[in-house]
Amino acid sequence: MPTMLGLVGVLLTLATLFAVINQKTLKLPLTIGVLLFTLVTSGLVMGLNALTPHQAFLSIPREILDTINLPSWLLDGALAILLFAGAMQVDLDHLIRRKFSIVALAILGTVLAVLLLAFAAWLIFPVLGVHVPISWCILLGAILAPTDPVSVVGMLRRLGLPPHLQAIFAGESLFNDGVGIVIFTLAIGVATGETATVTPGDVFMGFLHEAGGGIVLGIMTGWLMLQIVRTVDDAHIHLLASLALATGTYGLAHTLGMSGPIAVVAAGMSLGSVRGRTYIAGHSREELQTFWTLIDEVFNALLFLLIGLVIFAITPTWSNCILTLAIIPLAVLARGLSVFLSTVPMHLHPGKDRGRLLSILTWGGLRGGISVALALSLPEGALRNTLLPICYGVVVFTIFAQGLTMERVVHYLYPELGNQA
Repeated sequence: MPTMLGLVGVLLTLATLFAVINQKTLKLPLTIGVLLFTLVTSGLVMGLNALTPHQAFLSIPREILDTINLPSWLLDGALAILLFAGAMQVDLDHLIRRKFSIVALAILGTVLAVLLLAFAAWLIFPVLGVHVPISWCILLGAILAPTDPVSVVGMLRRLGLPPHLQAIFAGESLFNDGVGIVIFTLAIGVATGETATVTPGDVFMGFLHEAGGGIVLGIMTGWLMLQIVRTVDDAHIHLLASLALATGTYGLAHTLGMSGPIAVVAAGMSLGSVRGRTYIAGHSREELQTFWTLIDEVFNALLFLLIGLVIFAITPTWSNCILTLAIIPLAVLARGLSVFLSTVPMHLHPGKDRGRLLSILTWGGLRGGISVALALSLPEGALRNTLLPICYGVVVFTIFAQGLTMERVVHYLYPELGNQA
């Protein structure tokens, strides 16, 4: 097995190779192209292994996955970088103007999505001959309810949606990850028997500590960083400070038992504030944006490569395929219904934008690395073997089916964007 540096080199080489092949052939968005060619290559390796099982072709990719430990790599490492990079790109003024819609979608919408999908799955599993306890169905809902900021923010860059809609979209996707992880953390204790019961008070206090504490911590660290960098005019120091802010905030939140994703989003948004643009401006601002854009692209490519490699950790069966095909439409419906219910006040006012917003938010609810990492972190056993392929199938469906058709949906609902282009 190569060293960690050698392993990173192998992964970067594969990501580059697949990106070049995609650019020369299909010309899909970079991350989706990398994922597609990783899945194709993985499928060929699995097929070759089935034809010549004595060669054990699957041992190397599975050893790579074990070495990387994707749940830990993403949830305790790369997530801080990816969320910070995404949060920096959000227009804070538009986000503040739409704060009530974003809070409703990120909190109420995520909770509703978890419960709606959990209940629907609990009803459908017995019909398909599978018994999954309600606590594990809630885990399924918590894994698949949050939208993926990596996919969503990257998609927003190229679609040219109206600024207010971009703010709602990005704000929800950046914050609902933290909400979903909080729900998952509370639910897994009950599902595995480590926690006897969870009362509504426990849920509220846990959420207040993790989510509320994360927001306060992120605002504080962001403010402190800005007070420090305002005293210097050096682009390299500003870059160093931004890295310290992203990783330090995430690590401190984890140590204090708060939500790292929510904390790092709040900290990253401080750089997009009026004060942040004032203290870090001109050449320093340009270098900062360029640096984090490049970091975001590199980590995205690696993440989608790893998502493609996760298929080696799954044992495909006809039963899993049928269950996945049943859950995919339920996940889309749960997303749409949760968006509608959490934004009911908006639908009470006349206007053509309400139906378009509901459609965009529903179909644009892509899942990604967060969902895969949470699914992989489930404890070993029969229930994990049932839920992991389902979660993986839903993630792949949303990335390909929804991600690749999103531009057409946007231009259909917002034809004026095409005219402007």
